[in-house]
Amino acid sequence: MSIRVLVADDHDLIRTGLTTLLRAAPGFEPVGVAADGAQAVSLAAETEPDIILMDIRMPVLDGISAMRQILAAAGEHRPQVIMLTTFDLDEYIYQALTDGASGFLLKDTPPVRILAAIKTVMAGDMLISPRVTRRLVAAYGEQQRSSPVRIPPLGNLTARETEVLSLIGGGLSNSQIAGRLVLSEATVKTHVKRLMGKLDLTSRAQAVVVAYERGLVVPGSVTDGNG
Repeated sequence: MSIRVLVADDHDLIRTGLTTLLRAAPGFEPVGVAADGAQAVSLAAETEPDIILMDIRMPVLDGISAMRQILAAAGEHRPQVIMLTTFDLDEYIYQALTDGASGFLLKDTPPVRILAAIKTVMAGDMLISPRVTRRLVAAYGEQQRSSPVRIPPLGNLTARETEVLSLIGGGLSNSQIAGRLVLSEATVKTHVKRLMGKLDLTSRAQAVVVAYERGLVVPGSVTDGNG
């Protein structure tokens, strides 16, 4: 079964390149192309994609605002949103992750890695490079200094769920967490699903944010891979 992908970017070359890549790759199906955030919202409701490649900066409606509307309106078929950015130091990274983005891709990412990234998100893992995670920590620090942040309570998590959350925050994939804790990957997935439900999180990337907010992970403890 093909992964259904909606592409939203205000640059024609980017839209064309990504759509051509998806059409040529087995297992992927481009279901729509949007030139601005408003079009993305409309097409997401119409096509119900599995993945949305969403540019952060677009006219009419920016990518983060479009993502909020899409996720708020989604029913059982909730798409995963991968934000597209020109720079890995984009100042909107923290906000996008907090609001439900599943990860980030630089627009100059090689085609084979773009396809791998989509598969990574579809498998339930996050897509945040160590460089972006370091930016996330810095952005969180700035936000803490400027305004209070709502931090979900962790009291209802079990000790194992808290441990899994800390490892998610450290950048580990489900398979890596399974190896670290000597559990099956299926068991890890169950723990992840339960802790995200208890914390009312919609993406694994949001779990990373919470792990940093609660001090379960400290800067410098992030792994060197994307998982």
